[in-house]
Amino acid sequence: MKKFVSLFLALLMCGSIFLSSACSADSAEGEEEEDDVSGYQGEVNVYNWGEYISPGDDDTLDVIDEFQKKYHIKVNYTNFETNEELYNVLTNSNSTYDVIIPSDYMVARLREEGMLAKLDFDNIPNYKYIDDRFKNMAYDPTNEYSIPYSWGFVAIGYNTDMIEEGSITGFKDLWSEEYKDKGILMFNNSRDAMAIAMQLCDPPIDPGATDFTREDIDRATDKLIEQKSVLKKYVMDQVFTEMEGSQSGLCAYYAGDIWTMMDNNEALTYCLPEEGSNLFNDAMCIPATCKNKENAELFINFMCEPEIAAANAEYITYGTPNTGALEFIDEEMLSSELINPPQEYLDKCYTFSNLNDDIYTYMQKRFVEACSASAEVSSVEAKTVDPVHIWAVVIILAVILIATIVIIVLDIRRAIKNRGRINKL
Repeated sequence: MKKFVSLFLALLMCGSIFLSSACSADSAEGEEEEDDVSGYQGEVNVYNWGEYISPGDDDTLDVIDEFQKKYHIKVNYTNFETNEELYNVLTNSNSTYDVIIPSDYMVARLREEGMLAKLDFDNIPNYKYIDDRFKNMAYDPTNEYSIPYSWGFVAIGYNTDMIEEGSITGFKDLWSEEYKDKGILMFNNSRDAMAIAMQLCDPPIDPGATDFTREDIDRATDKLIEQKSVLKKYVMDQVFTEMEGSQSGLCAYYAGDIWTMMDNNEALTYCLPEEGSNLFNDAMCIPATCKNKENAELFINFMCEPEIAAANAEYITYGTPNTGALEFIDEEMLSSELINPPQEYLDKCYTFSNLNDDIYTYMQKRFVEACSASAEVSSVEAKTVDPVHIWAVVIILAVILIATIVIIVLDIRRAIKNRGRINKL
């Protein structure tokens, strides 16, 4: 017993020494971190899409680290998955950001609602590298609130180990029973999903219209509900895991991301949708609630440096509006149709416009309903059910009912006979 107590005390002392050393190490580490933080001359809060800046992995340039080392300004970097998520955070939370990178139609919405600050271009001299064809865009006609960051379009990716190469030609294939078991993925955001559905309505609805009626939204919603019977799931960034891991075989997604997925899975290929597609621009903006405007403009100017813009373009595999960056970008990427589609295809594409509040809210509401519309899917399918099938179901139910009655009657008769035998005994 004494040996056990001595051993216990020895272990306790060792443990105390270990904990003391660990605490000292943690304290030193904490002090070192505090020194690192205190070494910065301010901060900038950046809110960007996921997978949308060169991170320093696999020999890529760590853009954020480069900015921090060059200017000694701390970058607090967070991600959003959809423009709608970005909008909701800006309007319904206490979070404040200094730089955001929304898509064209969302830039227009934020600008019209007074949610963006005007840029001081004296602090952004690298704006000179922005191609003129990306200036005076409809979402910012006076070039006061945004700096173009990237551009691209929506394409289709599919797995040739699951689906014959060349058999996918357009968005209509995302509704095909033939590919139901291959794993069909759809955008988990209202604008992109509704736009594709609008193109497939009969007659089609122009997704690039400046306004829609509620009937237009309802028709697109019905089309999305129709797709539910063959759809695996709605996704945003999860598409990478699904497609790169061959867990799903067919998706509509942003062309640059499909290029990235193809690089990580040799079985993947692409198609330019024959119906035409959404052509989009994403742009860097400063919210009106920004707390570090000069740091924000410094960060935007840094992002417009040709080598930085090239590093980002090569990582996110989207087109860049930065003319100075082109000489630094890999030629294979520049020549790809997924990055630079031919002009005749771009002529078939449309851009999103900002929608009035009523229609925008209604679109959001109907999209949520479409995503959870298992009951509605059944009702839609019921409208086209063959009457012969209905009578077949009725007959089967009648046979089951009759068989059940017969079994009950036989059980009662058997019970009566058995009772008689028991009485005789």
